[in-house]
Amino acid sequence: MSKDPAAMTIRQPLDGMLVLDLGQIYNGPYCGLTLGFMGARVIKIEPPEGDVVRRRKREVEPWPLVMLNSNKESVVIDLKDPRGKALFLDLVKQADVVIENFAVGVMDRLGIGWDVLHKLNPRLVYGGSSGFGLDGPYRDLAAMDVTIQAMSGITNATGDPDGPPTKAGAAVCDFLAGIHLCAGILGALVQRERTGQGQRVEVAMHEAASIALASALGAVMDGDTNVPARTGNRHPALAMAPYNTYPCSDGYVAIFTAAERHWQSMCQMLERPDLATDPKYASTVARAKNMAEIDDIVGAWTIGRTKDEVVTLLNEAHVPCAPVKTAREVATDPHLEARGFWVDIDHPRRGRTRVPISPIRLHTGGKPEIRTPAPTLGQHTEKVLAELLSLKAEELQKLRAAGVTVPVTER
Repeated sequence: MSKDPAAMTIRQPLDGMLVLDLGQIYNGPYCGLTLGFMGARVIKIEPPEGDVVRRRKREVEPWPLVMLNSNKESVVIDLKDPRGKALFLDLVKQADVVIENFAVGVMDRLGIGWDVLHKLNPRLVYGGSSGFGLDGPYRDLAAMDVTIQAMSGITNATGDPDGPPTKAGAAVCDFLAGIHLCAGILGALVQRERTGQGQRVEVAMHEAASIALASALGAVMDGDTNVPARTGNRHPALAMAPYNTYPCSDGYVAIFTAAERHWQSMCQMLERPDLATDPKYASTVARAKNMAEIDDIVGAWTIGRTKDEVVTLLNEAHVPCAPVKTAREVATDPHLEARGFWVDIDHPRRGRTRVPISPIRLHTGGKPEIRTPAPTLGQHTEKVLAELLSLKAEELQKLRAAGVTVPVTER
């Protein structure tokens, strides 16, 4: 008799997949984290000195490292040592995915680039993210989140019109690239099911970031020469009003009216029915031409109220709005709490630590889980090499003694 499918354990989409994560800082590690949340076994391959983020603190692991490396195993391998390179290549033979976000050419110089790995394991999906891609005039430029923000136009588009260009406060380019890399790897895995062949997946941070400039680029593409490079908290193309952050007695709220009904409701809330029929404000285009006046009117209304009062009133009127929250408020946000976004884990060195789960929720297979906290440097080296490569205790001891598989901190 066949089993009831409903009673069978539902597997996660990447159960049984082996991912070798060579990612560093945020970009590559976030891709690996996301694949791990989907069920893949993710082995974080680290040099003896550890991931760059790990080196920011020596007392305990920095929070970003713990956040980005849940559900991973840490294996220390010195890829510059021939014995370390050989260990890595043996792991690649069993892997489904390799992730890296080194500068272009680093993997080739180490002798473990795409051509070598593909020949060794034709089913391998090789996901690489660099600043500007594998070709083009910018290929060899140094790339970090701040430089990509500058090159992609994000920095120039951020700030007040009469102020200097300002980088975004968040590492937007690293995470945009990481999630694009994850999507590309998933697509390559689907294609592998059809063809039996792996492939190289390439994501340039520059391109992933440029996509986010849609509104500002739209003004350029449409030939609008009246839009300044920076519009502060106003619409990037100055096409809507109200569209800004407005002062309250205890902070700021963001308000925008994307549809005519929003503006009509706003007029009622302001107790200014005359604005709803005034030709100066009768359309989106007209309001955009008079946004300074509208901002003054809305700001005069919000300043005498708290953020919560404004948001409550505007939500009841179905006007899009939100409080401008601090990082501390995000960390204690009741909605994120109710959604189970934050999970408290016991980290071996940090103790009780709060980390997020994946924003991707697949509604078959269960909610994303923190199965294990981020590992300490090299925590799983001998376990993984013994399990996957069948290395004996004597061989493991020789590798440790030679410094090939031992963290710098243990030397």
